[in-house]
Amino acid sequence: MEILNPNQTLGFSHSEFVLLGFPGIAKTRQILVIPFLSIYVVILTGNSLIIHRIWVEKSLHSPMYFLIALLFAVNISNTTAILPKFLLELAFQWNRISLLGCLLQMFTMYFFAVFESGVILLMALDRYLAISRPLRYHDIMTNDFLGRLILVGTVRSTILVTPLVILASRVHFCESNIILNFACENMGLMNLACGDISVPQVVGMVVRVFVTVGDVIFVLVSYINILYAAMKIVVGKARHKALHTCSTHLSVVVLIYTSALSSSIVYRASQSISYDVQNLFSAVYLVIPATLNPFIYGLRVKEIRECLVKTWSNRKTLLSSSIHSRINRTFSVQLTYNKDGN
Repeated sequence: MEILNPNQTLGFSHSEFVLLGFPGIAKTRQILVIPFLSIYVVILTGNSLIIHRIWVEKSLHSPMYFLIALLFAVNISNTTAILPKFLLELAFQWNRISLLGCLLQMFTMYFFAVFESGVILLMALDRYLAISRPLRYHDIMTNDFLGRLILVGTVRSTILVTPLVILASRVHFCESNIILNFACENMGLMNLACGDISVPQVVGMVVRVFVTVGDVIFVLVSYINILYAAMKIVVGKARHKALHTCSTHLSVVVLIYTSALSSSIVYRASQSISYDVQNLFSAVYLVIPATLNPFIYGLRVKEIRECLVKTWSNRKTLLSSSIHSRINRTFSVQLTYNKDGN
């Protein structure tokens, strides 16, 4: 309770807030640095590696792989908007953040979350066109058309998230400047507000329902149609490949939306669940999909897996050649030395 007393321990200012993630283990929270830092390194390494392979391999220059690379870029961006600051909070207790910084983090966090859902929609649309319209797929899904769809997704994310940030910036705060979370989540900030916050709450609920429920319904309908088209049109190995690719996409969809749903359920049950548990589920929603997505695509998508194996083999061969070259050079120098010495 002493930690939660801003007048005694943390000062009092509504132009600056204190992010108090995992308040129940405040004295020992440094131990969380190692697992979260390790996860962040895995996210950066795994996602960047597959983005690089898709970029350099001309055989992977198609809309499906471009959307996979875009999804991984969103994973890196979303986690980078939160985890570095969170790691500083854990390691050095640098947990203060200005109102402007808090609003900026809120916008970035929600923008990439909504944009990620938009990328999932584009991936479902891409697979639907590839399977149900195979003869016209390349005429429809051109780079220009895909670029326009991504632009629409960017505009959609901006339009949906901007009102949340604007409403949060106009709220009058009082009593406390402590956010019981490791990031500037919208409702965590609203809990510090005075007066009526029904408008921000309604807008936040509308955005959440529109994105989560609306996008999930669209994705489910798309994959039902994909399954129907695959079973009706595609035969043999082509059918197996189409279903395998779609099942990979669908497993990522389930992972992302299940994590989001779990976090929402835990947050809605906040009266019976501690802040530490709520923050843990928020962290899981943030890092688990970004951590597992590269492994899912790297293991299940044959073309990506072969490129990764090829890269590993080439580097292993290059390293072996370099070692042998150094050994031979050292041996040659030693023989020359012995000959001159004799």
